Amino acid sequence: MVTEQLRRARALVDAHDPERWRPADEGAEREDWDAVVVVRQSDDRTPAPNLAEEDPASTPAHGGPRLVLQVSRFPWGEDVGDPTRWLTDLARAADAIGLDGIALMDHLVQIPQVDRAWEPIPEPYVALGLLAGLETRLRLGTLVSPVTFRAPGIVAKAVATLDALSGGRAFCGLGAGWWLREHQTFGLDLPAPGTRIGQLQTAIETMRALWAPGTKAYAGRYVHLPETTCYPRPVGQVPIVVGGSGDRLLRVVAEQADAWNLPSSDEARLARRRAVLRGHCAELGRDPDDVEVTVLDVPVLGTDREDVARRVERLRGRVPATAYARQHHAGTAADHAARYAGLAEAEAGTVFVALPDLVDADDLRRLEPVVARLR
Repeated sequence: MVTEQLRRARALVDAHDPERWRPADEGAEREDWDAVVVVRQSDDRTPAPNLAEEDPASTPAHGGPRLVLQVSRFPWGEDVGDPTRWLTDLARAADAIGLDGIALMDHLVQIPQVDRAWEPIPEPYVALGLLAGLETRLRLGTLVSPVTFRAPGIVAKAVATLDALSGGRAFCGLGAGWWLREHQTFGLDLPAPGTRIGQLQTAIETMRALWAPGTKAYAGRYVHLPETTCYPRPVGQVPIVVGGSGDRLLRVVAEQADAWNLPSSDEARLARRRAVLRGHCAELGRDPDDVEVTVLDVPVLGTDREDVARRVERLRGRVPATAYARQHHAGTAADHAARYAGLAEAEAGTVFVALPDLVDADDLRRLEPVVARLR
């Protein structure tokens, strides 16, 4: 609870600068303070709408999964020359074709699975702040942020700010981290896997504590905080999505997460890992249906069979064409829409789609018929 001195300070600030605080009655009550002093004044302004209360992306359309664009490469080099325009054009195009959100990959150095090390990869929360200012309905977050990069309280602050700026459209993707090179390059430690799992547990508990109402002390299982003062608060409940597939990580998902992301869209693997997650939920007494299942898909998507073959040939490198096509489910819009419908039947509520040959906003036109078929 706040101290008597803080209550008096709040009353003084309200008296001298009411515009600075202006708490809504019901919002203040939720904060669980010992006392609240409200200074009322006339105000004819209409409050901004709460997007969290009216969100068409909260349920999949016609039984299909939600589709969220996962952006892992940022080819805004010398030919583009305008990173701001590249990102905002991409977001507006994603919104226009009916995608449900944008997730930015969070790495400090571009990973070899995606592009060359010297290609740009922006700090995601700065970039998401830019996208929050656009007039879209897109959900915004990372897939996923390693807990080894930032102190959990700092992530809580960044995500709460993103949620406030976007009107309640933020989600928080977290992972245990894995790539030694980027940690060494930026002077960060990469502890043993067991330690990182512990960091993930601490991070999730810290974030939930800081996002909760009130400014009281917090004593939990993994963290103790002398107070939980973190403003702005998120507009609503920010979903925490944990990415990974190891048994220990899946237990963390069962215990603490709102959603789980499998970094693969293989239905057989999804079924095996889902069974492990269900087992952990049963042991912990949690309904497994309370955990949303999501997958990451990296599809080769062409306008027709010939276009699909051309794209496979450009992307495959030294991998045989047939193997590469199989790994990336190479096909047309109809092929991918049918596959995503199958993933929905396998209990995947969201598919994060990462186009391996994404160049600019025009590339999203290839996804438009996929979205249309799932509606």
